[in-house]
Amino acid sequence: MGFFDKLFKKKEQQEQVSKGLEKTREGFFSKISKAIVGKSTVDADILDNLEEALVGADVGIETTVKIIEQIEKRVSRDKYLNVTELNGILREEIENILVSAPADTSYENFELPTSHKPHVILVVGVNGVGKTTTIGKLAHNFKLAGKQVLLGAADTFRAAAVDQLTIWSERTGVSIVKKEMGSDPASVAYDTVLSGVAKDVDVILIDTAGRLHNKSHLMDELVKIRRVIQKVIPNAPHEVLLVLDGSTGQNAVEQAKHFTAATDVTALAITKLDGTAKGGVVLAIANQFAIPVKFIGVGEKANDLLVFDKRQFVNGFFPEVS
Repeated sequence: MGFFDKLFKKKEQQEQVSKGLEKTREGFFSKISKAIVGKSTVDADILDNLEEALVGADVGIETTVKIIEQIEKRVSRDKYLNVTELNGILREEIENILVSAPADTSYENFELPTSHKPHVILVVGVNGVGKTTTIGKLAHNFKLAGKQVLLGAADTFRAAAVDQLTIWSERTGVSIVKKEMGSDPASVAYDTVLSGVAKDVDVILIDTAGRLHNKSHLMDELVKIRRVIQKVIPNAPHEVLLVLDGSTGQNAVEQAKHFTAATDVTALAITKLDGTAKGGVVLAIANQFAIPVKFIGVGEKANDLLVFDKRQFVNGFFPEVS
């Protein structure tokens, strides 16, 4: 991919992010606009309204307080802060909260680390968040990037999950390893990794059951999956990707609490940001868990699953794209 191709792709992705965050942006800035009408400086009223707008966008109390405190420090230090400077400060504070992924595992342009092969991604998340669909979209995008992909249907407790992943495998033209419903998820994961090594694939995506009603059972299952695949690839999985539904707001934060307690989550994928005014939950999750967001879903199409770029996200959060 040449320089101008990359430039065009970046611009295209920025447009997708901006469109996907439209509802969040409109809700947030309509409140901000009302707060600053007739104001020349940032005062207590503006800060109160800003706090309300941030909470309304589901940024969360803890993260909102952190942002407001930083702005208050600037007001106190500079003595005079006009409202036109407020957007710039907000941009800085929001960008500071977002955790950057290490360069070698950022998946920019759906590239993979070069230090090992295959790259094994274990995908976790509750039922209904778009987990299986996210795996299908990842398969599509990795294949478009020229990677050989293998899917593992280890959510064997729901026939619908296996069927859905099978449809995605057919749609994207990638192979899948699956067994009958009720099979041991760890055995599916083991067979998937064994097959992936034999076929010399680039990336393995393993679906897992999304149940939270029994956290100890969930933890035991994920530990077992990790243990059996390490018999084939000692340092696998290389990524544990937690999929969260952005439209559920603070509920997504609760899910993140459960899964980070149950397993070593290394990355996040936030889905359905296009259908909600609660896109600020990305900030809440990033601030609370210090885990990098690596993918975001901003639409129904397969290419609406994007590699997360925090600069693009911040630009999409504000009315003007810079």
